[in-house]
Amino acid sequence: MDPQTAEFYRTRSREWAAALPQELRPELDAFLDRLAPGAHILEMGCGDGRDAQRMIARGFAVDTSDGVPEMARLASERLGRPVPVMLYEELDADCLYDAAWCHASLLHVPLADLLGILARIHRALKPDAPFYANYKGGEGGTHHANGRDDFGRFYSYLSVNDLESTYRQAAQWAGLEIATTQGGSFGGTPTIWHAVTARK
Repeated sequence: MDPQTAEFYRTRSREWAAALPQELRPELDAFLDRLAPGAHILEMGCGDGRDAQRMIARGFAVDTSDGVPEMARLASERLGRPVPVMLYEELDADCLYDAAWCHASLLHVPLADLLGILARIHRALKPDAPFYANYKGGEGGTHHANGRDDFGRFYSYLSVNDLESTYRQAAQWAGLEIATTQGGSFGGTPTIWHAVTARK
C-alpha cells in the first residue's frame, strides 16, 4: 500500500469514519438482494466495518479485511470479532466466495497493479458470482496532483475506458457494467464516482 495513504488511515481512522454519512448506501442492499440466503461474501478494504455489519445483519457470511491495522481495529470494534489485516495481493482463495464487495477501496491501487488484483478476486469467486467495486473518476493521477488528494492519499482516478479495458484484460468477466455518478469525498470535495459491477 502507498505509504502516505496508509499513514492517513493509520492516524486519522476515527476522524475519517466519523465523517462518513450515517445512512448506508443503497447500492449495498441492491447488491445483497441478488444473493442467495447465507451467501459467503468477500469484502476487502472494509474501513470501519459498517458494510460488513449490514451483511451480517442480513444473514450473510462475510470474510472482511483491511490493509491498515488501525482500520481493521475499528471494524473489529464494530463487529465484535477480529478483522484481519490483509493486502489485496495476499488474497489467495480459489473458487471460494459467492460474491465480492470492494467499496471505495480498490481506488487506492495504481492502474498498473489493478489488473493482477482483479485477477485474484476473479479466481476467488465461484462461477456466476457478482462483484462490486467503485472508483474515483478522472483521466489518471497526472490530472490530480500526481494522483494525490488534499490529504496526501493516492488515487488512480480512472476513466471509464481504463476501467473497462483493465477488467477485460484481467479475467473473463460477464455482465460488466459501469455507472457514473456525482458524489463527494472526505473533506467535502465534489467527486465523480464510477461503480463497476460484473460477474465471474
